Amino acid sequence: MLMLEGIKVLDLTQYLAGPTIGRLMAEMGAEVIKVEFAPNGDPSRGLPIADSGRSGYFIQQNRGKKSIALDLKQDKSIDILRELIEKVDVVVENFGPGVMEKKNLSWPEVQVINPSVIMASVSAYGRESTLSHKTGFDWAAQAFSGLMHMNGERDGPPLPVGIGIADIGSGVHAFSAIGYALFHRERTGRGQWLDISMVDAMFHNHDVSLQGYSLTKGEFRPHRQGAHHELIAPFGTFKGPSGYIVILALQPQWKNVCKAIGRLDLENDPRYSEASERGKRQEELILIIEEWMATFPSNDDILKHLDEHRVPTAPVLDPVDAINHPYFKERGMVREIEDPIMGELVIPGFPLRFSDQPERLDLVAPTLGQHNMEILKDFLNYSEEEIAQLEAEEILSSGER
Repeated sequence: MLMLEGIKVLDLTQYLAGPTIGRLMAEMGAEVIKVEFAPNGDPSRGLPIADSGRSGYFIQQNRGKKSIALDLKQDKSIDILRELIEKVDVVVENFGPGVMEKKNLSWPEVQVINPSVIMASVSAYGRESTLSHKTGFDWAAQAFSGLMHMNGERDGPPLPVGIGIADIGSGVHAFSAIGYALFHRERTGRGQWLDISMVDAMFHNHDVSLQGYSLTKGEFRPHRQGAHHELIAPFGTFKGPSGYIVILALQPQWKNVCKAIGRLDLENDPRYSEASERGKRQEELILIIEEWMATFPSNDDILKHLDEHRVPTAPVLDPVDAINHPYFKERGMVREIEDPIMGELVIPGFPLRFSDQPERLDLVAPTLGQHNMEILKDFLNYSEEEIAQLEAEEILSSGER
């Protein structure tokens, strides 16, 4: 039995943050009904790399879901949503501010429809917030949370992380919260509402940047550190003969670093023996280490040597390097899938490993409205005549891609 087998999810989300939740739940066996908005469906169907209403972006985030496409401007579509809410375990939404209220589907109204349902709302600034009226995408959350301020060169501008870290991060936070809410429901029988903020999910990542400021009474002001930690050395990105390598050595590893680079004289040198002193002289250490690295023919030789001396290190891989690295293939994190329309593509694998659910499901992303008939007929007991009438009234939509 799959871990979420029998759990029914109503996915009212689009783009990335919300769809991440349903994607992870589908991987664990949940039945995920994705509501797409007629006539074009989830806008991510048109994001690069796209082909006439289907994209790799949409495929990756919506594999294993069932699609029903409704014209949500029509009252009958809202009636169908209410019927679905009554029958599911989880509702997920990431609409813009006020949309659920306008459709009479806010949490108090959903709770009346299904008192045991768990509803997760994902938004940029949270639903219960003085900034709940603001819309926002990933980079806005990175900026407002302070994450962007911490990324980039020390004297350069703040830079966004080049992937959807706030979207996916908030989706994973919501996914985990739903799991605990389901566990709580098993013990109490009660559903509940989860108000997940993208900004909160990113702000939660801070560590020394907040501690340092408060513990020093404001003397320490967090800022970008660039390629090397400002307080610790060697701790950063070093240029090797064939790319970049990170070396991450705290005080317990300093002796190992000295042995690895053949500089035992540095271990007890008062200029370098303590972490605080090494931080002050990191430019000198960077030069020493990079000159040592230049004596090797390749980064692989350096990494092997540092591993033998138990120095924490890793190559800086680009995504294509990662796809071809044995580690990711052995862990099942490179998933080569066959989409019936777009053909072969590579996506990241499922990141969670459970001993009781070792198998990886063969999931396919739906075409627009592919499951209109199945959902209405089998799930809500609509007759074929009623479904035909909904199609005639253009309440339902569908597409080949």
